[in-house]
Amino acid sequence: MKKGIHPENYRYVIFRDLSNGYAFLTRSTANSKETEKWEDGNEYPVIKLEISNTSHPFYTGKMKLVDTAGRIDKFNTRYKKK
Repeated sequence: MKKGIHPENYRYVIFRDLSNGYAFLTRSTANSKETEKWEDGNEYPVIKLEISNTSHPFYTGKMKLVDTAGRIDKFNTRYKKK
């Protein structure tokens, strides 16, 4: 890896999923003006997320089933060689 290209100002940050309230604490260089008190009693910057692994349909198993066979048939009938 190249030296001197990675940030060195890592600090603890809370990432909060707005759709279900799930939060986790990790290190990041992301900036935030808001702070929040964590379970350990310390205040950390908060980064708000629209979606995380706890609310994403792929990870929760609540994916919509898509009728791919019907779409393929429509495509084939539309572009079938005459």
